[in-house]
Amino acid sequence: MRISYQYKIKPNKEQAEKIDKTLEMLRYQYNYLLAQRFHWYEQNRSPIDRCSIFVCYLPELKDQPNYYSQKASLTQLKKDRPWYKDIHSQVLQEVPKKVELAFERWLKGDINGKKSGRPRFKGVGQYKTFTFPQFKQHHFVNNKITLSKIGDIKVIVHRQIPDGFDIKTVSVTKKADGYYVTLSLDDKTVPTIKPDFNANNIVGIDVGLIDFIVTSDDERIAAKSINDAGWGQFISILTVKAENAGLAVIAVNPNGTSQECSSCDALSLPKGGHKVKKPLSQRTHNCPNCKVSLCRDLNASINIKNRGTHGLKAQSMSS
Repeated sequence: MRISYQYKIKPNKEQAEKIDKTLEMLRYQYNYLLAQRFHWYEQNRSPIDRCSIFVCYLPELKDQPNYYSQKASLTQLKKDRPWYKDIHSQVLQEVPKKVELAFERWLKGDINGKKSGRPRFKGVGQYKTFTFPQFKQHHFVNNKITLSKIGDIKVIVHRQIPDGFDIKTVSVTKKADGYYVTLSLDDKTVPTIKPDFNANNIVGIDVGLIDFIVTSDDERIAAKSINDAGWGQFISILTVKAENAGLAVIAVNPNGTSQECSSCDALSLPKGGHKVKKPLSQRTHNCPNCKVSLCRDLNASINIKNRGTHGLKAQSMSS
């Protein structure tokens, strides 16, 4: 299982200048490699609605730039621009990987088929993070972290790394209030998540104002009993605890969960159960279609459970 811890770092003036210089050089290279992709894309397009393919000459297709070809070009980059030798080779190799991911998500979409917008060139200050994909444990001791080509930097350790976790990657980020490192931690003793489609082992959770949470099993926690915690904080803590137990927290679209009937046969339809519109002040769900009557929040939590179950099944079938 992997988790991430983020710490603020206190680089000296020289180290801060190195981080800023690294980010700026990586930004230039990102834009250059992205421009290569766009050039290939435009050169290999042939609009079929403007020219007959039986008459027009179609030029030979150019080789498509990919992660491996652009990664190989970094060797020549260091010869042409020696100052790029000041950047760790693996950090520099992360740039074509970012370009590959952005371009593929635009053209093909992610694993769920969802496409992102056209990648944008990054202006000054918009390239904010670089990553060391491999990291040795002894480079983070005594509240100091050793970053190749940058030096030993003081770390504000506000919480200790849990026992059993190894540092896999380190990312350096520049924010408005300073510099941070994000450690990706791995513990192989924690079980991997295996989605269980048994409805008896899946629980829907609805958050509300009167009851802080109501589960699909009709368990409730009063809002006043944890009034020092917000919904976002609760979900973050719940996600971490679930991952530590080898479980998963799945977020679903909450729209309509209070209005749709969780009991109707129409639940199997794409649009969900029968819609029963009601104001927020009405705390009971009464369905005129199937005659069920139950608490509004309980109805919502059952709908959340059903949506999460359907999402997990769809995810499993596509993988």
